[in-house]
Amino acid sequence: MTATRDDWELPISEEQLARLTRDMEAAHRDTLPAMRASAVDLTDDIRSRRAAPADGPRDPGRRRFLLGAGGVAAGLALAACSSNNKKTPASSGKAASTTPSASASASAAGTYTGDLKVVALAVALENQAVGAYQATLAAAKAGKLGKVPPAVATFVTTAMAQHTDHAKAWNAVLTGAGKPAITNVPLSNQPATLAALGKAATVGDVAQLALQLEDQAAQTYLFATYNVTSPAGIATAASIAPVEAMHAAILNFVLGQYPVPADFLPTDKAASPTLLTV
Repeated sequence: MTATRDDWELPISEEQLARLTRDMEAAHRDTLPAMRASAVDLTDDIRSRRAAPADGPRDPGRRRFLLGAGGVAAGLALAACSSNNKKTPASSGKAASTTPSASASASAAGTYTGDLKVVALAVALENQAVGAYQATLAAAKAGKLGKVPPAVATFVTTAMAQHTDHAKAWNAVLTGAGKPAITNVPLSNQPATLAALGKAATVGDVAQLALQLEDQAAQTYLFATYNVTSPAGIATAASIAPVEAMHAAILNFVLGQYPVPADFLPTDKAASPTLLTV
C-alpha cells in the first residue's frame, strides 16, 4: 500500500536522526582538509602533465601518501556504511536519454577529457543532489509532503551543504585547469530525476529518491578510485566517498531499512561519464 502525506511516520526517533546527522557533519568536517588538499594536488598534477613531456617521469610525492591514506579510509567507511538494497536508481546511467540544455559557461568549454571528464561528472552529480534537496525543502515548505519532522529538515539541510562543499572542491579543479565551473546539472538523467521529485507525495518518497542519488554518488567515487589515472584525483574521490556513504546509510534508517554492512561496496549503481551532456 502506498503511503500518503497523512500516514507517513519517521521509523526512528528524531533524537536518533539528529545524532546521526551530527555524526555525519563531524565526519564531513574531518575530511574537509584532506579533500581540499588533494583537490589542490589534482589541479597541480593536471597542470604538470600538460607542461611535462609525454614520457617524462612523474614524482608521486605527497600525492601517493594521500592516495594510500585516503584509499584505506574510504574502503573502511564505505564497507561500514553500505547497504544491500538492490533497487535500481532512477538516476542510473541507463535510466533516461533526454538531454537537458547545458549552461552557457559549460557549453562554451568544449569537451572535458581524461580525468577532467570524471571531475565534471562529480560536479554534476553533486549539483544534482543539491538540487534534489533544495526541491525537497521547497516542497516541504509548500506543504506538499505533509508533516516533515524537524530532524528530517535538519538532515536535508546538512546533506545539501555538504554536497555544496564537494561541488566547490571539484569545480576548483576545473577552473584551476582552465575549464569553466559547472553550475547546472548537465546529466541526461536529470529530467527523469526532476519528474520523480515532482511526483513525490511523502517524506518517504523523496528519501527513496535521495537514497538512489547518494548510492550512485558513493559508488561513482569508488569506481573513480579504480579508473582515474591521477593519484591526487583518486585521493579526492576517496576523501569524499565515505561522507556520501553516510548520507545513504542515514537515509536507509529514515526509510526503516537497516543499512546492512557489506564487505565490499558494489559499483553497479555508479554513474558513467557518458551521462554528461557537456
